[in-house]
Amino acid sequence: MISFFSKLSLNNAAKSPIEFAKPAYMDKSATLQELGYNDENDLRETIYDFLRTIRDPEKPSTLEDLKVVYEDGIFVKEPTEDKVPVLRVEYNPTVPHCSLATLIGLCIRIKIQRSLHHPVKLDIYIKKGAHTTEDEINKQINDKERIAAAMENPNLRNLVENCIADEE
Repeated sequence: MISFFSKLSLNNAAKSPIEFAKPAYMDKSATLQELGYNDENDLRETIYDFLRTIRDPEKPSTLEDLKVVYEDGIFVKEPTEDKVPVLRVEYNPTVPHCSLATLIGLCIRIKIQRSLHHPVKLDIYIKKGAHTTEDEINKQINDKERIAAAMENPNLRNLVENCIADEE
């Protein structure tokens, strides 16, 4: 006796699979031009445009207004072997003991991940010497498991959503 699933797979085995052309943004080996950027500077400006609107968790200002994010803090590095663009984003908390520096880094990461529609390797760091616990924070905001766990926390997720929401 042949089960329903066996019959289904036998019927489908004769059909050749249909292959669809992947858009450039889904292709890991796409060049910056194929992804829609003129050059590295265009990608940098695009990233900065995403980041400049993030609101500070404590103050009624944006990270751009507070000079926490700045265009010179965005670096386009050599792509990976798979030609995935590598971005390094550096930010500068307002004070060396800022208690929300990790949250700000999380907001930066989530905003970029949601705004770009193509693969990217993202490294986010506090500007060297700008925070008393920069090494610990850098480790946290570049750890995929910690990021995923943080975004599962409803209170933290709401804070991030409020900070990165586009103004209407």
